[in-house]
Amino acid sequence: MNPAILRRYIILMILAMAVAAAFTLGYDFFTAGAPGDYYVRKGDIRLGDGKYDEALENFDRALEEAPNHRGAIMGRAVVFTQTERYNEAIAEYQHLIRFLEDTLVEDDSTGKGTLAAAYANRGIVYDRQGKYQDALDSYIEALRTDEGAVSGPDVVHKILYGSTGVSSVRKRAQYLYEQLKLPEDQRLLRIPEIDDMQRMYKP
Repeated sequence: MNPAILRRYIILMILAMAVAAAFTLGYDFFTAGAPGDYYVRKGDIRLGDGKYDEALENFDRALEEAPNHRGAIMGRAVVFTQTERYNEAIAEYQHLIRFLEDTLVEDDSTGKGTLAAAYANRGIVYDRQGKYQDALDSYIEALRTDEGAVSGPDVVHKILYGSTGVSSVRKRAQYLYEQLKLPEDQRLLRIPEIDDMQRMYKP
Protein backbone atom coordinates (compact mmCIF):
# COMPACT_ATOMS: atom_id res chain seq x y z
CA MET A 1 0.00 0.00 0.00
CA ASN A 2 1.17 3.52 -0.76
CA PRO A 3 2.69 4.98 2.46
CA ALA A 4 1.18 8.43 1.77
CA ILE A 5 -2.32 6.94 1.45
CA LEU A 6 -1.82 4.89 4.61
CA ARG A 7 -0.65 7.99 6.52
CA ARG A 8 -3.69 9.96 5.31
CA TYR A 9 -5.99 7.12 6.34
CA ILE A 10 -4.48 6.97 9.84
CA ILE A 11 -4.81 10.75 10.28
CA LEU A 12 -8.43 10.68 9.12
CA MET A 13 -9.23 7.84 11.53
CA ILE A 14 -7.63 9.73 14.43
CA LEU A 15 -9.65 12.86 13.57
CA ALA A 16 -12.86 10.84 13.27
CA MET A 17 -12.25 9.26 16.68
CA ALA A 18 -11.57 12.69 18.23
CA VAL A 19 -14.79 14.13 16.77
CA ALA A 20 -16.79 11.13 17.98
CA ALA A 21 -15.32 11.44 21.47
CA ALA A 22 -16.10 15.16 21.61
CA PHE A 23 -19.67 14.54 20.43
CA THR A 24 -20.16 11.83 23.04
CA LEU A 25 -18.84 14.03 25.86
CA GLY A 26 -21.03 16.94 24.74
CA TYR A 27 -24.09 14.72 24.44
CA ASP A 28 -23.49 13.28 27.91
CA PHE A 29 -23.00 16.76 29.36
CA PHE A 30 -26.34 18.02 28.09
CA THR A 31 -28.45 14.89 28.52
CA ALA A 32 -27.08 13.00 31.52
CA GLY A 33 -27.99 13.86 35.07
CA ALA A 34 -30.99 14.15 37.31
CA PRO A 35 -34.31 15.62 36.15
CA GLY A 36 -33.99 19.37 35.63
CA ASP A 37 -30.19 19.39 35.36
CA TYR A 38 -30.16 19.85 31.58
CA TYR A 39 -32.33 22.98 31.74
CA VAL A 40 -30.37 24.36 34.69
CA ARG A 41 -27.16 24.06 32.65
CA LYS A 42 -28.84 25.80 29.72
CA GLY A 43 -30.16 28.47 32.09
CA ASP A 44 -26.70 29.03 33.56
CA ILE A 45 -25.28 29.56 30.06
CA ARG A 46 -28.01 32.09 29.21
CA LEU A 47 -27.48 33.76 32.59
CA GLY A 48 -23.77 34.14 31.87
CA ASP A 49 -24.64 35.71 28.51
CA GLY A 50 -27.00 38.20 30.13
CA LYS A 51 -30.04 36.67 28.36
CA TYR A 52 -32.21 36.82 31.44
CA ASP A 53 -35.58 35.99 29.87
CA GLU A 54 -34.17 32.85 28.25
CA ALA A 55 -32.38 31.91 31.48
CA LEU A 56 -35.60 32.26 33.47
CA GLU A 57 -37.49 30.16 30.93
CA ASN A 58 -34.95 27.34 31.29
CA PHE A 59 -34.98 27.49 35.09
CA ASP A 60 -38.78 27.31 35.02
CA ARG A 61 -38.62 24.26 32.75
CA ALA A 62 -36.18 22.64 35.17
CA LEU A 63 -38.65 23.20 38.01
CA GLU A 64 -41.39 21.58 35.94
CA GLU A 65 -39.24 18.46 35.78
CA ALA A 66 -37.98 18.67 39.35
CA PRO A 67 -39.88 20.91 41.80
CA ASN A 68 -37.47 22.38 44.37
CA HIS A 69 -34.42 21.82 42.13
CA ARG A 70 -32.02 23.98 44.11
CA GLY A 71 -29.97 25.03 41.07
CA ALA A 72 -33.12 26.20 39.30
CA ILE A 73 -34.40 28.14 42.33
CA MET A 74 -31.02 29.79 42.75
CA GLY A 75 -30.97 30.59 39.04
CA ARG A 76 -34.37 32.27 39.22
CA ALA A 77 -33.28 34.27 42.24
CA VAL A 78 -30.11 35.46 40.48
CA VAL A 79 -32.12 36.46 37.39
CA PHE A 80 -34.48 38.49 39.60
CA THR A 81 -31.52 40.09 41.35
CA GLN A 82 -29.75 41.02 38.13
CA THR A 83 -32.96 42.51 36.70
CA GLU A 84 -33.60 44.45 39.94
CA ARG A 85 -36.78 42.56 40.80
CA TYR A 86 -35.64 42.54 44.39
CA ASN A 87 -38.83 41.47 46.16
CA GLU A 88 -39.10 38.42 43.89
CA ALA A 89 -35.41 37.70 44.44
CA ILE A 90 -35.81 37.79 48.22
CA ALA A 91 -38.83 35.45 48.01
CA GLU A 92 -36.80 32.95 45.94
CA TYR A 93 -33.83 33.08 48.32
CA GLN A 94 -36.13 32.66 51.33
CA HIS A 95 -37.78 29.64 49.70
CA LEU A 96 -34.41 28.08 48.86
CA ILE A 97 -33.03 28.72 52.35
CA ARG A 98 -36.07 27.18 54.05
CA PHE A 99 -35.99 24.19 51.71
CA LEU A 100 -32.28 23.55 52.30
CA GLU A 101 -32.52 24.04 56.06
CA ASP A 102 -35.31 21.45 56.14
CA THR A 103 -33.69 18.87 53.84
CA LEU A 104 -29.91 19.30 54.05
CA VAL A 105 -27.95 16.31 55.35
CA GLU A 106 -24.63 16.62 57.12
CA ASP A 107 -22.40 15.24 54.35
CA ASP A 108 -23.99 17.24 51.49
CA SER A 109 -21.15 19.69 50.83
CA THR A 110 -22.73 20.97 47.60
CA GLY A 111 -25.99 21.68 49.39
CA LYS A 112 -24.11 23.43 52.17
CA GLY A 113 -22.33 25.61 49.63
CA THR A 114 -25.65 26.40 47.95
CA LEU A 115 -27.16 27.41 51.29
CA ALA A 116 -24.21 29.70 52.00
CA ALA A 117 -24.56 31.22 48.53
CA ALA A 118 -28.27 31.80 49.09
CA TYR A 119 -27.54 33.66 52.33
CA ALA A 120 -24.79 35.70 50.64
CA ASN A 121 -26.93 36.62 47.64
CA ARG A 122 -29.83 37.55 49.91
CA GLY A 123 -27.40 39.82 51.73
CA ILE A 124 -26.41 41.48 48.45
CA VAL A 125 -30.08 42.18 47.67
CA TYR A 126 -30.67 43.64 51.13
CA ASP A 127 -27.51 45.72 50.63
CA ARG A 128 -28.87 47.12 47.37
CA GLN A 129 -32.16 47.93 49.08
CA GLY A 130 -30.38 49.82 51.86
CA LYS A 131 -31.39 47.25 54.50
CA TYR A 132 -27.89 47.10 55.93
CA GLN A 133 -28.55 45.25 59.20
CA ASP A 134 -30.45 42.56 57.30
CA ALA A 135 -27.58 42.39 54.83
CA LEU A 136 -25.05 41.98 57.63
CA ASP A 137 -27.12 39.22 59.26
CA SER A 138 -27.30 37.36 55.95
CA TYR A 139 -23.56 37.68 55.34
CA ILE A 140 -22.85 36.33 58.81
CA GLU A 141 -25.12 33.34 58.16
CA ALA A 142 -23.31 32.71 54.87
CA LEU A 143 -19.92 32.73 56.61
CA ARG A 144 -21.17 30.46 59.40
CA THR A 145 -22.62 27.99 56.89
CA ASP A 146 -19.68 27.62 54.49
CA GLU A 147 -17.13 30.42 54.29
CA GLY A 148 -15.19 28.64 51.55
CA ALA A 149 -18.18 28.75 49.20
CA VAL A 150 -18.44 32.55 49.48
CA SER A 151 -14.78 33.44 49.83
CA GLY A 152 -14.69 35.49 46.62
CA PRO A 153 -13.46 34.85 43.08
CA ASP A 154 -10.74 32.25 42.68
CA VAL A 155 -7.50 32.72 40.71
CA VAL A 156 -9.02 31.43 37.45
CA HIS A 157 -11.98 33.84 37.75
CA LYS A 158 -9.59 36.74 38.37
CA ILE A 159 -7.50 35.85 35.32
CA LEU A 160 -10.50 35.38 33.01
CA TYR A 161 -12.57 38.34 34.16
CA GLY A 162 -10.03 40.65 35.78
CA SER A 163 -12.02 40.65 39.03
CA THR A 164 -9.19 41.75 41.27
CA GLY A 165 -11.26 44.41 43.06
CA VAL A 166 -14.28 42.26 43.88
CA SER A 167 -15.30 42.40 47.51
CA SER A 168 -15.76 39.19 49.46
CA VAL A 169 -18.64 38.46 51.81
CA ARG A 170 -16.27 38.63 54.77
CA LYS A 171 -14.88 42.05 53.77
CA ARG A 172 -18.33 43.49 53.21
CA ALA A 173 -19.63 42.05 56.49
CA GLN A 174 -16.67 43.51 58.41
CA TYR A 175 -17.19 46.89 56.76
CA LEU A 176 -20.91 46.97 57.55
CA TYR A 177 -20.29 45.83 61.12
CA GLU A 178 -17.85 48.68 61.74
CA GLN A 179 -20.07 51.28 60.08
CA LEU A 180 -23.22 50.22 61.92
CA LYS A 181 -21.43 50.75 65.25
CA LEU A 182 -20.97 54.43 64.40
CA PRO A 183 -23.58 57.15 65.06
CA GLU A 184 -25.99 57.38 62.12
CA ASP A 185 -24.67 60.74 60.92
CA GLN A 186 -21.13 59.33 60.67
CA ARG A 187 -21.91 56.16 58.73
CA LEU A 188 -20.82 55.60 55.13
CA LEU A 189 -22.75 52.48 54.18
CA ARG A 190 -22.77 52.75 50.42
CA ILE A 191 -19.89 53.39 48.01
CA PRO A 192 -21.45 52.68 44.59
CA GLU A 193 -18.23 52.22 42.62
CA ILE A 194 -17.11 49.53 45.08
CA ASP A 195 -20.47 48.03 46.09
CA ASP A 196 -21.58 47.57 42.48
CA MET A 197 -18.64 45.18 41.99
CA GLN A 198 -20.16 42.61 44.36
CA ARG A 199 -20.67 39.39 42.44
CA MET A 200 -23.54 36.97 42.81
CA TYR A 201 -22.85 33.39 43.88
CA LYS A 202 -24.16 30.53 41.72
CA PRO A 203 -22.81 27.11 42.76
